[in-house]
Amino acid sequence: MAAPPAPDASKATLLIVDDEEGPRQSLRIVFKNDYTVLLATNGMDAIELVKTNPVNVVVLDIMMLGLSGVETLKEIKLIAPSVEVIMLTAFETIETARQALRHGASDYLNKPFDITTMRAAVAHAAQKHRATLEFKRSNDDLQMLQEALEAHREREARARNTGEIYASVLHDINGPLTIISGFVERLNRSMANAASVEGEQLENIKGDLNRLNSQVTRCVEISRRYLSFINGQSSVRSYVAVNQVMSDLTELLTRHPSARGHQLTVRGLDPDVTASIHGTDFLQILLNLTINALQSTAEPHLVKVTCHRRTEPIAIEKIDETDEQRVINRETFSNQPPLLAIEIEDSGPGIPPETLRKMFEERFTTKPPEHGTGLGLSIVKRLLREAGGALIMQTKLGVGSKFTVCLQTVP
Repeated sequence: MAAPPAPDASKATLLIVDDEEGPRQSLRIVFKNDYTVLLATNGMDAIELVKTNPVNVVVLDIMMLGLSGVETLKEIKLIAPSVEVIMLTAFETIETARQALRHGASDYLNKPFDITTMRAAVAHAAQKHRATLEFKRSNDDLQMLQEALEAHREREARARNTGEIYASVLHDINGPLTIISGFVERLNRSMANAASVEGEQLENIKGDLNRLNSQVTRCVEISRRYLSFINGQSSVRSYVAVNQVMSDLTELLTRHPSARGHQLTVRGLDPDVTASIHGTDFLQILLNLTINALQSTAEPHLVKVTCHRRTEPIAIEKIDETDEQRVINRETFSNQPPLLAIEIEDSGPGIPPETLRKMFEERFTTKPPEHGTGLGLSIVKRLLREAGGALIMQTKLGVGSKFTVCLQTVP
């Protein structure tokens, strides 16, 4: 195989493959001014030239010694699928034509060839090759653009999620910090004018210090939970005794500023059950919902938290979405008994329909900016989804509202 001529970047490259000298040289003379012409006397040489040169079009004799034209065509298409191949033969049969076209030949001409027809076939093949390359480049550019846009969206989502996580951490920690602040204020009052601390006063201070330590532990636990979420660590299935959470809820809410002036009752279970949820998440859900109930109006009103065991599935499918009721996490709820239903009921003013529809959307709030972030209920929704739980909301204007948290329990 002779060394190929140096390629001309302004011309397409045409490879002529024929084991007969006459047709090979005739085609070279015809196309030498318009293309960079490469010559091969057999299929193996043709394959090597395609491997080492930017070939655009191949004129390939179908009947050659050694590797046949069809076999050479298959190999060329494996190496460079976009190369256009024109098959050339003096012995046309339907089967050889069918094989050539099946393996990707773009045209099929007979010997002796007509120069005008050959020129037209090569020009058409070269144009088709250029169009294929343009399409591939455009498609590659589009794919790169799509990947860049997707990467940009992912960066934006990560930034947004990180910001939301930070905001959620601050929101969740705000509850225990408020209680810690109350304990510190109470301790300061107890010790402000005391020359010494002893007896009942000392026991009260010890109790407050224990409770304060418990709230600090809660802050650390909340931080750890969010760090695990940021790091993509899957949460381990957790369980907690319901009455312990009810006891913690009572203690936290009796010292919370939102409870002042209102009547609050919290009733646990007898006997106790174990809920299938992380204890910190469970307490956060109940705190957010109960504080919302306490803050539903500044007028003195009643808020009740009551626990019920359920031995039958909860008929969530029968609850229609209306202006007075909704279900959150209906689709992901693990509605398999035994179940726990915790009702947070208030005698407040009720929830307007437009608020009921939006209240679990992130950052939706009816409070002034300095008093509400709109994160509490969206956090409730997320924590319930993670636990396979659901929330049933029922309200009536002028009467009050009831939120029912539904969770699985340990049999």
